[in-house]
Amino acid sequence: MQNKLNQSQTDLEFKNRTIKLFDAILDGKINAIGSKTLTANSTTTIITDRRIGVDSILFLAPTTANAAAALSGIYQAVTAQYEITLTHASNSQTDKTFKYAILG
Repeated sequence: MQNKLNQSQTDLEFKNRTIKLFDAILDGKINAIGSKTLTANSTTTIITDRRIGVDSILFLAPTTANAAAALSGIYQAVTAQYEITLTHASNSQTDKTFKYAILG
């Protein structure tokens, strides 16, 4: 389902599209998700996404055992427009992968 409204649609099409969009939002389909693997041998990982703003936060969900172990040591800061920096422990593990949801 396309998530943007097209203002050139007829009134009825626009209203129907708006209803479908709100139904999707109520079902939790807000199109604000992504995935990222923490950078190995580094203490920071940058996530760049046009949906990130100055007040945004990420909700991280680990998808591997190593990511789950790393989760408690991660903190985040918006460091630029469309960018959040995750600070974390440095090690050589290359499978610390997370899915995330952006809020704000």
